Amino acid sequence: MHSDDFEYEVKKKAIKAAEEVSKEPVHVKDALVAMMAVEKTDEGNFESVANRTVDEIIKVAEELKATNIVCYPWVHLTSKPARPDVALKVMREVEARLNSMKQFKLVVRAPFGWYKGFTIKVKGHPLSELSREFTIETTAEDDNEIVSAALIAEDETKHDFFVVSKDGDLIPFNEFKFEPKSNFKKFFEYETQKRRAAEEPPTHVELMQRLELVDYEEASDAGNMRWYPNGWVVKRLLEDHVTNTMIDHGAYAVETPIMYDFNHPALASYMNRFPARQYVLSSGSDRFFLRFAACFGQFLIASDATISYRQLPLKLFEMTHYSFRREQRGELAALRRLRTFSMPDQHTIVADMDMAKEEFKKQYELCVQMMADFELDYEAVFRFQRDFFEENKEWILSMIKLLDRPVMLELFDKRYAYFVCKFEFNVIDGQGKAAALSTVQIDVENAQRFNIKYIGDDGQKHDPYILHASVSGAIERVLYGILEQAAMKAKRGQKPSFPLWLAPVQVRLCPVTESQLDYCIKLAEEMTKAGIRADVDDRGERVGKMIREAERVWIPLIFIIGNEEVKTGILKPRTRDGSKLTFKRDTVVQELKERIGDYPTRKLPMSIFLSKRPIFFSAN
Repeated sequence: MHSDDFEYEVKKKAIKAAEEVSKEPVHVKDALVAMMAVEKTDEGNFESVANRTVDEIIKVAEELKATNIVCYPWVHLTSKPARPDVALKVMREVEARLNSMKQFKLVVRAPFGWYKGFTIKVKGHPLSELSREFTIETTAEDDNEIVSAALIAEDETKHDFFVVSKDGDLIPFNEFKFEPKSNFKKFFEYETQKRRAAEEPPTHVELMQRLELVDYEEASDAGNMRWYPNGWVVKRLLEDHVTNTMIDHGAYAVETPIMYDFNHPALASYMNRFPARQYVLSSGSDRFFLRFAACFGQFLIASDATISYRQLPLKLFEMTHYSFRREQRGELAALRRLRTFSMPDQHTIVADMDMAKEEFKKQYELCVQMMADFELDYEAVFRFQRDFFEENKEWILSMIKLLDRPVMLELFDKRYAYFVCKFEFNVIDGQGKAAALSTVQIDVENAQRFNIKYIGDDGQKHDPYILHASVSGAIERVLYGILEQAAMKAKRGQKPSFPLWLAPVQVRLCPVTESQLDYCIKLAEEMTKAGIRADVDDRGERVGKMIREAERVWIPLIFIIGNEEVKTGILKPRTRDGSKLTFKRDTVVQELKERIGDYPTRKLPMSIFLSKRPIFFSAN
């Protein structure tokens, strides 16, 4: 853009590896402003791309007689940006070559990796606004990405949206009177307008970093995260709770590989019926893909098993610590949308549609309970092939009425994937974005595709149906939902918190003076043996500072131990929720165990002493 006037100002870091720069506004008059985005396909030959870019800038500058150049990185020009390190190399190379040209009086490069605000006054002549794109031709295989036929078919399918009221009435969504600013309204807007890209960092990013839970890993592919000790224990507790719940409800736990043969006939066919993008990798002359769920691993187990009608419904379950989906880079958003994640995956083999519907409802009710265990608010959507909905309307409405609130209903005219019906529970974040958690689906295709059979009471082999279920959704998304709703709670002036069973540290013991330190250590050790995550602030700080630090990281119970507490054995903790509690020294451990209940426990994965802990994340 040929401009009379251009000014930009650095706001805040967009990536951890952002360049160090001055935050003073930069003002350039009479400049050719080149807004540039380096793309994924440029990574294999970025030097050539940089040279072609410089040649084009010189050509346009000579034509316009421009002597001032601004190189401005603007990632919004592409949905598939290159890795940050590659993009920065290209920007620096362009800047260096332009600076070497004696024809330019001034070359300014705006800093890389920052959110910036800018104003521009563009000249009005015909050549004042131009665009150029330099492409290195690649195929989907070269880009290590395969797009399934189901994704294409989904776009071509007609989708109609309705609201189902609490009374079971179907109302076209454009006729329903939504509550202003309600999450239900935001959910409808998100679903119907399909605006998936993240314009700015989600609200939970600041919390996940400040609480030292999880963070970006710049050395890995986008959408892969690093987990600190606090986050590790939260993630494992969520996984434990889901796994225990599924086993308690009759699941058979299994484990399957994370990569599969790209040329396996059943798998190749299934990939094209699953609406996700896959990672593809090579090993010698062989090609493999990384699993996007545990479906095919469990299907292959079932196809080799001898299954009787007496054993149905048969539930196979795996906590897939590593599932992979090559989401578009512009849609990646911290814990909301990742490329590598942990997905609880259960598949239930059922004899017929009547058994499928019975199990579907049971698993639906289990999902409702799971959301309550996580203390999450959510919006529900039911998605059905239209003819299936018409045939099973009463059964469907009976489940919807259990929620006692309006829900979204989506009807599609033709089956674009393997399922005829499913539901999802979605959390809504501070940006109005939605993310699916719990889901159950009825699959009418894959038993035949994978040659899964059961022996009926007639002694003959029969084709079953299969239910896909993830009662929690991806574990990372559960944490995302908790943090996003905590942030919204804080905006309302309330204290954000974890459920007691899920808090990384459940109890903090703070001695008023050094003379109470041994008392605190002994109590912490007793709690640890009982499965309670307790630590000790042994840094010799003042009481006020110890309390503020514990509050800052959401410790549910803070015990201030002074001479009076040691003498009387009466302990009155400061509580996160403001409730008034009193414990006796002899019974405090047992009473805390009762408050945690039957939820899983994990040991504190770090020192119980605050003085021994490093700082894993610093905003500075």
